Amino acid sequence: MIVLSGADIVLPDRVLSQGTLVLEGEYVVHITGGTRAGGGSEDHFDLSGHLVVPGFIDVHVHGVEGTDTLESEDAIHTIADRMPRFGVTAFCPTSIACTPVVLRRLLAAVRAARRTDRSRGAQVLPAHLESNFINPDFRGAQPLDCLRLPRGSVDGEFTGAEILSEIAAARSEVGIVTVAPELDGALDLIRDLASHGHHISLGHSGASYEEAIAGIDAGARQATHLFNRMTPIAHRQPGLAAALLDHEAVTAEIVCDGVHVHPAMVRLALAAKHKSHIMAITDGTAGAGLPRGSRATIGGRVITVGDIAALEDGTIAGSVLTMDQAFARLVTTMGVGLVDAATICATTPARALGLQGFGAITTGAIADLVVMDRDLKVTHTFIAGALVYGRKA
Repeated sequence: MIVLSGADIVLPDRVLSQGTLVLEGEYVVHITGGTRAGGGSEDHFDLSGHLVVPGFIDVHVHGVEGTDTLESEDAIHTIADRMPRFGVTAFCPTSIACTPVVLRRLLAAVRAARRTDRSRGAQVLPAHLESNFINPDFRGAQPLDCLRLPRGSVDGEFTGAEILSEIAAARSEVGIVTVAPELDGALDLIRDLASHGHHISLGHSGASYEEAIAGIDAGARQATHLFNRMTPIAHRQPGLAAALLDHEAVTAEIVCDGVHVHPAMVRLALAAKHKSHIMAITDGTAGAGLPRGSRATIGGRVITVGDIAALEDGTIAGSVLTMDQAFARLVTTMGVGLVDAATICATTPARALGLQGFGAITTGAIADLVVMDRDLKVTHTFIAGALVYGRKA
């Protein structure tokens, strides 16, 4: 039995001041106000002056601390081991558009990581494919030579059908697939992928409002980094972003680094969608967690760490954000309360992915927990009731 006592505990509906959590096995078994002294066979943590929040779930992350998801067979294990220090207890390893060979290797690595006992690392969720089926005009740092149409032949070393064959061969390892709904054949693709249980996310797209709604009607229920790599909202041509804000069936990712999206737009998205339909993500790259000026890679291409991750030509190639930083910036610079920040960093992604018992601190929930100090820095991370990270003083 583990007792966490004296911290402020962020519950789904309020902050419990100076409360106590009791963990037994993988679960939270008791939540109460007031502190509790250690004794007996308990493993007691005095957390006075700290904050306990549900473990963060990042559904869109390409890497961390120098390791990219696509670089090797061991990459997913390495990333999983490093995530708890940033408060991440579960994550979707995320790809950029790649060849069938590279995609096969990624999905095999995800499968291996998901079948391995993760006593020290974050839970590896099915992958997020920021896929080959996006609009070339809105590709950002995605490699042009890997983009394909869902239907029809395209010059190059492989076809879209070959990518779909890799997905079909590894259904259980593919969670989210990003698709631009305006592409020829995209609506049929969305219907097919959704029918096989994949979560379809609209993004990297120049879709009109009407094309976006057609994608949602076909089965898309998520949005990839809202506002980024899509047409701006205009009052006569509202486009994809407005459709995502307007449609209650969609849960939207948003990068909370203050650079990809202005804080005012984060607040606007929350006002439009409510915390139940916004997921904080990092879109973090291998540059996340590295000092400014460091160099890493994404999909084999060099990126440089600054306020964002950038390719050598200056193109933004994701962020250098970690989830603990996202939570802190939501609270300190974006005006989001602790309960709402915890919801969009943990509860909403868990709900969007259908993870039962995760993403909230409640009796009977899986004990995925993050302890933070007064500066909102991670001091401890518990995964399934086990301490997997403890910051040294």
